[in-house]
Amino acid sequence: MSIVGDSMDSTTQAARMGLGARFGGLIRMRETGLILIIAVLFGVMSFASPYFLTWDNMRAMAMAFAVEGIVVVGMTILLISGGIDLSVGSVTALAMVVAGLLFLNGMDPWLASLVAIAACAAIGAFMGFFVTRVGLHHFIVSLAVMVIARGLCLLGTGGRPLGLYTLPPEFKFIGQGAVGGIPVVIIIFIVFVILSDFMLRRTTMFRKVFYTGSNEKAAAYSGIRTRKVVFLTTTLCSTLCGFAGVIYMARFGSAQPTFGAGMELNVIAAAVIGGASLTGGIGTILGAILGTVLLSVVSSSLALLDVSVYWQDIIRGSILLTAVTADYYFNKRRG
Repeated sequence: MSIVGDSMDSTTQAARMGLGARFGGLIRMRETGLILIIAVLFGVMSFASPYFLTWDNMRAMAMAFAVEGIVVVGMTILLISGGIDLSVGSVTALAMVVAGLLFLNGMDPWLASLVAIAACAAIGAFMGFFVTRVGLHHFIVSLAVMVIARGLCLLGTGGRPLGLYTLPPEFKFIGQGAVGGIPVVIIIFIVFVILSDFMLRRTTMFRKVFYTGSNEKAAAYSGIRTRKVVFLTTTLCSTLCGFAGVIYMARFGSAQPTFGAGMELNVIAAAVIGGASLTGGIGTILGAILGTVLLSVVSSSLALLDVSVYWQDIIRGSILLTAVTADYYFNKRRG
C-alpha cells in the first residue's frame, strides 16, 4: 500500500514539476518577446525622431518609470497572491501630502517620511482586514480606499499643491541627485528590483504567495496561512506606494493632492503585460518591469511624435485591453 502511495506521490510531484517548467518556459518566452518589442520600438523611433536616443530623453524615460516601477513591484506581488489594488495612485499622493504637511509644521523631513510610509502601511492593513476578515473583494475595498485617500489629500491641502521649497538638500538628493552621472532614483530602483526579484524567486516566504494565488483552498489545506499571505501582500503594496510617494516628493519638491490620478491603469497594465495574471498564481518582477519600460517607451514615443494626449490615453487603454485579453485566453488554455 505504501509502495503504491509513494508511486502516486512521485507521479504527482513529477507532473507538477513538468507543469511548473512549462509555465516557467511560457513566462520566459513572454519576457523575451517584450525585450524584442522594446528593441524594435527603439529601432523604429531612432529613425522617426532624432531626439529619441539622446541622453536627456533616455534619462527622462528612466526617471519616469523608475519610481512608478516600485509600485509595479508591489502590484505584481499582490496580483500573484490573487488580489488587486485600485488605490495605488491615491495612496502615493497621500504619502506626499502627509509627509509634506508634517514637514511644513516643523517635523524633520526624514521622520515625516517615515510617518507617511507607516500611514500607507496602515491603509494597506486596513484593506487587508476587510478582505481577509470581513470577506470583501479586493476590487471593492481598494476602490473605496481610492476615493477616501484622494478625499483626504484634497481635504488636507484645500485642493492646492504644497510648495516644499525649504526641503534640505540631503533629502532632495534621493529624488534629484546623481552618483557618477546616474540619478539616485534609478540606483534605488535597480537595487530594489534585484532584491525583490531574488526574494520572489528564491525565498520560501514569497513562494507561498504563488501557492496562495494558484489555489487558495489547496494552499490552506497544505498548511499555508493564506489569509496572512493576502493580508501581508496587500499591506506591502500600500507600503511601497508610500515609499514611492516620498521619492516623488523629494524629486519634485512639492506635494500634489491630485498626483497619481490614473496611475493604477499604468501599474496594472505593466504587471499584466509582463505576465502577471489577474487570476493569481503567475508573474515575475522582471516581466513587470519590462512591461513598465514598454509603456514608458510608448509614452515617450507618442510625445516625441506630437500625438495628442487624448490619443495617448486611448492607446494605453488599448494596450491594457490587449494584455488582459491575452491573459484571459492563456488562463483559459491553462484551465
